Amino acid sequence: MTEKPKLSTRFQTALVYAAQLHANQVRKGGDIPYISHLLSVAALVLEDGGDEDEAIAGLLHDAIEDQGSTETREAILVQFGERVASIVDACTESCTIPKPPWRDRKLRYIEQMRQASPSVLRVSMADKLHNARSILADRDREGDAVWDKFKGGKAGTLWFYRSLLEIYRHGGSNFLFSEIERIVAQLEKSQ
Repeated sequence: MTEKPKLSTRFQTALVYAAQLHANQVRKGGDIPYISHLLSVAALVLEDGGDEDEAIAGLLHDAIEDQGSTETREAILVQFGERVASIVDACTESCTIPKPPWRDRKLRYIEQMRQASPSVLRVSMADKLHNARSILADRDREGDAVWDKFKGGKAGTLWFYRSLLEIYRHGGSNFLFSEIERIVAQLEKSQ
């Protein structure tokens, strides 16, 4: 008996769509194509046992915030359905331009995670894990200058991660939670 493939052409369509949406975007403070982050988030979601909708949401989790808000959300809803759109909505910090102040956005996101479904928590944790790993790698190369890239600086960024860890501890995946906790502990240590 052959097992049904976990991913369908919907995932392939989402992959192409994400690559097109973020084609001209790079990771903060560097020249790494942004799609690398989206691929990593989707991979972490799948490695944690996430389903296709969650993996698609991993690919598109920054689409509303970074690439067009209302129109992009509508396109996600039409192409990938309500479940994907609602996960992406819940993972969106802000969809207004200009963005609200940094701390206000982070507090709003923390509150969103308090009410989040397991699917939203999985995508959020995968996103934050990849971001934390990237910060750690950059810190190992650049030293504490890495924190200059972030509006919250070192103290604010670590406060945000610690606040999320408290939420993730009670509702998220053990694999993703343990990894984020381990990386954040390394970030807290002075270099």
